[in-house]
Order: sequence, then C-alpha cells, then structure tokens
Amino acid sequence: MQDGVFIGGGGPEYGERQFLSLQYANRHGLIAGATGTGKTVTLQIMAEGFSSAGVPVFLSDVKGDLSGLAAAGSPESKLHQPFTERAARIGLEDFSYRAFPVTFWDLFGDQGHPVRTTVSEMGPLLLSRLLELTEAQEGILNIAFRIADEEGLPLLDLKDLQSLLVWLGENRDRLGLRYGNIPVASVGAIQRRLLVLDNQGGTGFFGEPALALADLMRTDAQGRGMINILAADRLMGSPGLYATFLLWLLSELFEELPEVGDPDKPRLVFFFDEAHLLFDDAPKALIDKVEQVARLIRSKGVGVYFITQNPADVPEDILGQLGNRVQHALRAFTARDRKDLKLAAQTYRENPRFSTEDAIRDVGVGEAVTSMLQKKGVPGVVERTLIRPPSSRLGPISPEERRAILAASDLAGKYDTPLDRRSAFEILQARADEAARAAEEAEAAEARAEAQEREEREFNAARRYTGARVERSTSRRSSSQDQSFGESMTKMVVKELTGTTGRRIVRGILGSLFKGR
Repeated sequence: MQDGVFIGGGGPEYGERQFLSLQYANRHGLIAGATGTGKTVTLQIMAEGFSSAGVPVFLSDVKGDLSGLAAAGSPESKLHQPFTERAARIGLEDFSYRAFPVTFWDLFGDQGHPVRTTVSEMGPLLLSRLLELTEAQEGILNIAFRIADEEGLPLLDLKDLQSLLVWLGENRDRLGLRYGNIPVASVGAIQRRLLVLDNQGGTGFFGEPALALADLMRTDAQGRGMINILAADRLMGSPGLYATFLLWLLSELFEELPEVGDPDKPRLVFFFDEAHLLFDDAPKALIDKVEQVARLIRSKGVGVYFITQNPADVPEDILGQLGNRVQHALRAFTARDRKDLKLAAQTYRENPRFSTEDAIRDVGVGEAVTSMLQKKGVPGVVERTLIRPPSSRLGPISPEERRAILAASDLAGKYDTPLDRRSAFEILQARADEAARAAEEAEAAEARAEAQEREEREFNAARRYTGARVERSTSRRSSSQDQSFGESMTKMVVKELTGTTGRRIVRGILGSLFKGR
C-alpha cells in the first residue's frame, strides 16, 4: 500500500515532490484558485490517488468533466498531449492511462442512481436552511418535528410534512397552550416554500429507499476505493438544495460512523466543490454546525476537502482546520483581490526561497502553491508545485458510456423504484377518515334521536302516522259532545222521572186519573 497521494513536483525550480500523506489525509484540506487555473485537474488526480490507495471518494461533478474518471485517458487526445511532457518533467516513470471504479449518483435520478433521504433524517435545522425560513418559521418547523416524534408520525417525504403542517394549523389553538403560538401565516409561508422546492425538483430527494452510507464506502475487486460522483450540473440550478444535501451527507457520516481515532488512511474522503455556496448568507447556527462537523469528523476517519475560488470564502474557524492545501493562482485585479491574496499567503509556512504572495499570484495553469501536513501533523513548508497529469480521461464521458456503467453497477435497481410505506400522510389521512365516519355516525344518531323525540311528541298529541286525529276522553262532558240532541233529551227525561221530582209528577198524574173515575 502506498503511503501518500502524489500531487506533483517539477525539478529544482519547483522544489521537492509533494505527497499528501494518507496518515494525515483525514485532517482535511483546501483546493483554491481562480476559474481556469486547474482546480478540476487537481481534484481529479487526488481522487485517483485516494482510489489507488483503497480509499473511497465522494465528489460532486459541477461541470460534468469529472465523469472522465470512469475512462482511461489517451495519449492521442489533444487534451492529454501536454501531459506526456509534464509526466517526464516531474519524473513519473511508471505513468500510464487507466480508468477508475466509479459509481454515478443523481438527486434527480437521470444521470446516476437516485439519492434520497427522509425528512426526519434531514432535520429541522438543515430543512430550514434549504427552505430559507425565518427564525419564527423555523420555530414552527421545530414544533412540527417534535409533534411527529410524540405522535408516532414518520416524516418520510414532503407530503408527510405538508399534511402534518395542515393538521398543525387546524389544531393550533389546542397545541398553542403547550408549544406556544402557531400563526396560520407562518404555516402558510412554510407550505409555499415547500411548493417552491417541489417546483425545483426537490420532491424526489425526500423518500425511500434512503441512501445507505455503506454504499459510498465500497472498494472494487482489486481493492481500489470506489469514486462516487454526484451529477451536479443540473443541481447547481438550485444552489440551496446542492449545499444542503452535501452538508446533510456530512452530518449523516458524522452521526453514524464509529470513532476510529487516527487511522493509517481515511475511511472516506469527501470533496465539497463550490464550497462558498455552503456559507453564503448562512445563519450562525449552520456555520457552527459545519465547524463542529469539520472539527470532529476526522476522528470518524473522514477527510473533508473544500474546493473554492478564494480561501476567504471559507470562515476562518473552519479554514484553520484545513491542513493540506493546494493553492492555484489568485488574480489581484482590485484592492480587495490584493487584500485576499495577502491574507491567503499569510496562512502558509514561509519558504525562504521565494515570496509566497508572489508565487500565488504568478503560478500558471496546472501549477500551484502547496503545503501538506508532515510528521506529527506539522504543516510543511510551502512549495511551488507542477501538478501531476491525470491517468483518467480529461472531460466527460458519453451518455452511452454512462448508461453502460450504470447498468453494470452492483447497485443497479436498488434505489430505482421509490417506496411509499405508511407514514404521517397515511396516518393523518386515516385519522381524518375515522373522524369523518364518527361525525357521520354522530349525525345519524342525532337524526334518529330527533325522529324518536318527534314521534313521542306526536303520540302525546294523539297523532297517528295515518294523519287521522284521535281524541281520548278525559271527562264525561267532553264525551257527551259527540251525542245527538235527541239522545241527550231522552236521557235527561229518564233521569228526572227516576228522581224525587219525577215520582211526584207521576203520583199527581195518577191521582188525577183516579179522581176522574
């Protein structure tokens, strides 16, 4: 096993040959320089060196050029012709062109295996950064995540989060007593930002099957580290999604990998291209998170290398942790450029043979000012270095070559089909359906109770279902109203005749009759 990654050399005018020690490769690093000065080639040869040493690599392909790592270079290519002379000048006697093991990834699933994570794994801090939420809106998102944990509501994809926010708004009065005020306006603002993310194509990033970190840390049959290339040319159209994804990946590595101390070589090397996107307008909480990850993740055996145009793009606290540095040319066209150039030169261990500031300004394309960690992690003296030529192809591979590599990958089919298992959306939908059925049953029960009550009222009012009115006798007087007039008179006469007065009348009549005889 080789002891380091060969960076370059070039003879007396360039100083000693430069190696990046594998033992200190997890101490992080920086590749900086203006556009067109050779940063991509430096990234390419470092990825080759780590892969040859059995160290897996993860990098983002912003311009599409790095896909050439999967194919061998050619001396007949115009792009490679200058490298033959450079290899001889540096003293690369065993230089040859060859391909390297590559796995392609793509958040959109077009140019590589799909990359997904769940909303829960992303967490409220990174999701707030992705959605560009205010502090108050971030607070609402934290409440949503807290309730999801307490209620057993898995947040896997965006529809889970959207349905939870709807439920949060509907129950804000009850929840506000426990968690604080939940303004409807803040909930609506988060929903609108989720809609923007959906329009940017970010919906496919959230869901299952989620990326397994072990799939980034593989080696091939020859023991070479797998070079994982994230297709980022389309992704750069959504810089917030790009930066948040890479930071999420770093955070997941930090959370899941066990402590290994200072290994003989890294378990994984992570290249963060266009690093300024991570720090532009980032809140302090996020910067603190990056600093924490950068400080502690080396003990997990992971080396992080930031690629940017200017070292000033990286916060000073993080820049101080980047021990392995390759500085390509910085052009000093303005007063601010000259200030940045001076500050960049001051971060190197001086070499008495030349001015570091002049060297950073004057190095040509393919040259760099380098400083690598030496024994006991001490920064090496700055050297002017001619970067070694890459063995793989310069420039992108063809779409047909990419499709063939994807089809032959041992991960083919593992992430292609999304899963949609029971989660917050389905659980809340089931609760809503159950509540709707309960409401229907309550309404039906109420209707039955009202019908029964109406029947009782009609019965009490002596009203039958046929509509005929039936009166019940409550006294003799009321019943006599239905009798005929003649019947009434007859009964009255009989009553009188049977009484005392009647008997007197009868005796009077009979007495008269007897007297007449």
